[in-house]
Amino acid sequence: MRKLLLLLFLVPAFFCHAQQVTVNPRPLTMAEYTKALTYSINDLDNDTYIKFDNAYVLDRYENRKPYFITGADGLKKRIDLYKLVAKEGRQEIGLMIFYTNETGKRFQALMPDFTADAKVWAQYFQDIDNINKVETNFILKLSYVLSKELSFQQYKALNNGKDMKEEAATYGNDICFPGDEEVTMGNGSKKLLKNVKSGDEVTTIDPVTKKLSVTVVKELTVHAAKNYALTQLTLISAIQTNTATGQLVLLNAKVVQATPNHPMLTQQGNVKMGDIAVGQQVLCFNNAKGKYETFTVLQKNEHGGGVQNVYNIVADSGSTLLLNDVMVMQK
Repeated sequence: MRKLLLLLFLVPAFFCHAQQVTVNPRPLTMAEYTKALTYSINDLDNDTYIKFDNAYVLDRYENRKPYFITGADGLKKRIDLYKLVAKEGRQEIGLMIFYTNETGKRFQALMPDFTADAKVWAQYFQDIDNINKVETNFILKLSYVLSKELSFQQYKALNNGKDMKEEAATYGNDICFPGDEEVTMGNGSKKLLKNVKSGDEVTTIDPVTKKLSVTVVKELTVHAAKNYALTQLTLISAIQTNTATGQLVLLNAKVVQATPNHPMLTQQGNVKMGDIAVGQQVLCFNNAKGKYETFTVLQKNEHGGGVQNVYNIVADSGSTLLLNDVMVMQK
């Protein structure tokens, strides 16, 4: 799951101006990108408009209060956003992100304006990837905040963002899953899909009543190794409360991937994963609450999974399975 979250790179289509007259942005240069990352704000609670080098300003984004995000691990993180403004021409050239973890350690990133050169964007991608490696789920929490605050386009990840339409000849059409998805077994434990065998008991859910039952695996079908197309969905359950000090968010997330033609149960009925849209809702197990509820699709990514086997469970009964705590249709 941690590896899959690295696919969440979000790019804003534009930045809004809170207090200044709207002007056309200009590209952030690599030199400015590097220099701006040395800028810091001492008091995130009170410093809302800070000048640097008599040439740039960090202006709190839309005068927004910070986000305080608590994930399934119970740890509270803080995210503050500041617009990076070039004083000459009052042009917005980026968005500074200050991320403070539960120990008080601060991480800093600078998202360029959409006009910036591809090399600047590549450096931003690398920088947030590096943060994510040491600060678990940083990109997930950042993507939630950006999707709430900014109009954005979803960009492909640097390594796995292949376009299926451009490489269709390398993709198979089987309806199945990669082997490293976790299956919920009959006793509540988890087992990698590729290790499930005939006779195992797995959990199934009634789509109407949401009641659990146990069914026996008849066989695990294995499809020959190909460079399969995969649709990956990042799903979230978020409860947000506005307070005097900031915006409190309880965030729970799931990631699941399968071949694009595998059906999932949404509130609109059975939908192929490749046809599911951002904003649709699917049924998942909420570990934080210990019950089943709807999660919303935050991000959808389509990519080549690389040459591998893919799998599917055939069970005695039931129409659904739980993979990565996400309810999927048995096929």
